[in-house]
Order: sequence, then C-alpha cells, then structure tokens
Amino acid sequence: METTINIIVPCFNEEETVELFYQAIQQTFEQLPNYHPVIIFINDGSTDHTLPKLRQLQHNKAVENHYLSFSRQFGKEAGMYAGLKVSQGELVTIMDADLQDPPSMLVEMIHLLETTNYDCIGTMRQDRSGEPVIRSFFSNLFYKIINKISDIEIIPGARDFRLMRRNMVDAILEMTEYNRFSKGIFSWVGFKTKYLPYQNVQRVAGKTSWNFWSLLKYSMEGITDFSTVPLTIAIWLGLLVMSISFAALIFIVVRSAIFGNPTKGWSSLLSFILFLGGMQLFFLGIIGNYIGKIFLEVKHRPLYIIQEKK
Repeated sequence: METTINIIVPCFNEEETVELFYQAIQQTFEQLPNYHPVIIFINDGSTDHTLPKLRQLQHNKAVENHYLSFSRQFGKEAGMYAGLKVSQGELVTIMDADLQDPPSMLVEMIHLLETTNYDCIGTMRQDRSGEPVIRSFFSNLFYKIINKISDIEIIPGARDFRLMRRNMVDAILEMTEYNRFSKGIFSWVGFKTKYLPYQNVQRVAGKTSWNFWSLLKYSMEGITDFSTVPLTIAIWLGLLVMSISFAALIFIVVRSAIFGNPTKGWSSLLSFILFLGGMQLFFLGIIGNYIGKIFLEVKHRPLYIIQEKK
C-alpha cells in the first residue's frame, strides 16, 4: 500500500522554477516506489506567468499535482497554512519552488521518519554562502535574540522545509492566529524533531522576492509574535529614565538654591528633552505594534482568499 505525501509549495513569481521543481520531484520519487507524491502549489498572487505554468502542469500526470491561486498576495505564511489545510496525506512537507530545498533530501527524511519515532524531520543550513554579509549578520543576530527572550527554541538556520506526520500537521492547523510565524509555531507545538544539516543551495532560476527590509520586518514579526519581553524592557527602561530624571531634578533644585539659577545649559536641557521624547515615541511604537496585532486578530479576517483552484 502506497503512503501519500503532500508537498506544499508556496509560489510568488516563480514562472521559471515551477516546471524544474516538478521534474526534480518526479526524479526523486522514482527512488521511492512505495510513496505517492501529491504536489500542492500555492500561487500567492504572482504577477508573472506562474499561474499559466501551473495550469499547464495539470496535463502532466507523472506526478499528481494541484494548485490554489490567491486573489492577491497574502504572503508565504498564508500560503503554507492554506497548503496544510487542504493536505490529506499521512506525511506532509513544505518546500520552496526555487530548489533551495533539495528534493533529494526527501529520500533520507522519509527513511528517518518511517524507521524512528520522530514526528518531524526538519532541515537546517550549515552556512549562508552566497548571501550578503549584512543579511547573514542580522539573521544570526535574530536567532540569538529570539532564543534569549522567547520560551521556544528556534534552531539557527532552520528552514520551513520539513517532513511532518499527520498528527503534527493537525496540531499546527489548530493554531489559527492571523499573525503567523511558522518557524515559531513549529517549535511551539512541540513533537519530536530531528534536523538534518545541508550546505546552502542557490536558486536554480529567477530572483528571490525577499530583500533585506522584508526579512527584517519578518524577524520583528517573529519576535513580537512569540515574546512580550520588548514590553518588559520598555517598562524597566522607562523606570530607569524616570529615576535618573528625578535624581537630576533634585540636583538642579539644590544647585539653584545654593548657587542661584544660571541660564546656561539650555542646549543640554533641550537635548535631554528630545532624547526623552524620542524614547517615548520608540516605546509607543513597540506598544502600538502589539496593539496592532490585537486589532488584526479581533477582526477575524480570513488568512487568504482563493480565486481559483484545481
């Protein structure tokens, strides 16, 4: 009896890679005759010819494939959730269409999952060769920060590429929050996970849709989704500044009583006021970010809207 494996592939402007990905999956599963792969492409509002390419792949029956096409771009997180929701296989994996997640690794991942008591086999990059230095620096910094301030552990270099049993997928689907950070969700739900290291692989074709600012925003979302420590920092730093200001006020009063009230120092005072004002705005921004997340959650809007599916 064949075991069905759902392969979830979020796509945004991947017209050059979807056919190459399909062929790579076909070649991989020729080595796995007891497994039935079902590819689920998620077209995340692509503006190129990704959707026509996915329609053409429907005529290729070598590997069963389906697609969901969103009405606009809702983001990779929404794409992964949509794929997990429609999946029905005993095993489920999430992969990028650009082949940076090597399909050949599925052979070892399936073997480990079927011969051990692990619930999930994840992957992690050993290095970031080929990436800009500044991106690698901030990526490593993000993992250090979030693992310090969060109750969950996120493995540095961990990818969304992982093979999961059905019970883990069902647990993830119970987490229906609007603000999603899947790397954190995968860790939060628990389950026994083993990570396989591999060398960084460059895109097979096309250009990535991720730039430095989008990755920085994604990192900030991850921190605020899984930690309230920034709010605690705001409280304690606010108390510290209040204490320093109170001590400075006493000093000024005593000095004025003894030496009079000189008019000098107005520039330093103005700088101090501007410093406090900037700090207040900074922490209001942190608080506002958390409030904004609450605002989006209570609206109960759908994570995505499907315009077409096959």
